[in-house]
Amino acid sequence: MKPSIPRGTRDFGPDEMVKRNYIFDTIRASFRKYGYLPLETPSMENLSTLMGKYGEEGDKLIFKILNSGDFLEKADADALANKDSKKLTAGISEKALRYDLTVPFARYVVMHQNEITFPFKRYQIQPVWRADKPQKGRYREFYQCDADVIGTTSLLNELELIELFDEVFNNLGLGVKVQINNRKILSGIAEILGEAERIIDITVAIDKLDKIGVDKVKAEMLSKGVSENAVNSLQPLLEFAGTHDQKLELLKTMLKSSEVGMKGISEIEEIFGYTKALDFKKVNLEFEMTLARGLNYYTGAIFEVKVDDSRSSFTSSICGGGRYDDLTGIFGLNGMSGVGISFGADRIYDVLEEAGLFPADATLSTKVLIVNFGGEEIAYGLEILRTLRNNAVYAELYPDAVKMKKQMGYADARNIPYVILAGSEERNSREVTLKNMSDGTQQKIKLDQLADLLK
Repeated sequence: MKPSIPRGTRDFGPDEMVKRNYIFDTIRASFRKYGYLPLETPSMENLSTLMGKYGEEGDKLIFKILNSGDFLEKADADALANKDSKKLTAGISEKALRYDLTVPFARYVVMHQNEITFPFKRYQIQPVWRADKPQKGRYREFYQCDADVIGTTSLLNELELIELFDEVFNNLGLGVKVQINNRKILSGIAEILGEAERIIDITVAIDKLDKIGVDKVKAEMLSKGVSENAVNSLQPLLEFAGTHDQKLELLKTMLKSSEVGMKGISEIEEIFGYTKALDFKKVNLEFEMTLARGLNYYTGAIFEVKVDDSRSSFTSSICGGGRYDDLTGIFGLNGMSGVGISFGADRIYDVLEEAGLFPADATLSTKVLIVNFGGEEIAYGLEILRTLRNNAVYAELYPDAVKMKKQMGYADARNIPYVILAGSEERNSREVTLKNMSDGTQQKIKLDQLADLLK
């Protein structure tokens, strides 16, 4: 049987990892520049930590881990006989792979609240797992790059996160559209439609608008028990395509009797007011009143980022996030508001690859290969190698004294841009012959000048 890996997961070879690390390093540098501190949490969490935090659909996508040993020993016999998977799971699985980085972060904050200085700004770059149907741009194992600030309700944090989007994508050279809405606006809409108790069903359905269209969104809401009158009243909002100001005016008229809805509009206007003083380089900021974000824990501003660049055909979101007012409350710490965003590194990789935006030097690992002539020249090759590495020049000495053609072929296959030839003549004169592999030119260089030239 040929070896294989599970669907929705991938191996990453050296060429891919160099590019992925370019993305991680770019995002990490921006996080640190903005004052966010690094954090890591375990790959697995207690199942009770994760369940009930992502909505009914999200809970279905959590990868459960079977208990160690004979996991059926404590299983509910009736649940097993009746094939009641929900009841059975409680007895055979106590742990799960993390679904995202935000809920584990909230759990961490509660457990370490006496050690943390608030507001607490953290970043986290780790893999997450979802039992989703694999398709283009959607994987079962993927990396998230999160930045969150918790312990403050200031909307200046939302502004900073938009600036972070601009910083990162400017450094990556990619144009993006940042869509923003507010869950309070959606709550206000549900309230004036007389369906306040069905806010989750409404937001989950609206969140699929781009994927399935208006008719199927309406059908889903009806299937969840939302009244036909409410669905019909909502349709003009789903289809409205006016300007930023026109959308706000429509909502102000529609939500004038909803305190929570008007509060959401006020927050949107405050954030946009702050952005007037900024000059975004790669971000096109857009108010999108049908943006919902499917996760239940969002309570305020919500973000979604899509590619806005002619060099890419990618249509799915590549980043998201939002404000959560009491996520730590589910773990016993009330009144701790936070807001965060997440960069989807795997999707960003696909976009940069399609758009040809990986810089040439981002794919380089070794910059110089030193040819192995064998004999006494090995000692000189090792000296050159040490000199280059001590000066942060990535270098290799070919391990075997084989034919020159094979060593040059290795450099070509690895896309190593320079080769050093250092035989007895160069050793005696304390020089090297440096060959440029792209054009074949060669030049003699003093050893004490080599590192500076290559850097």
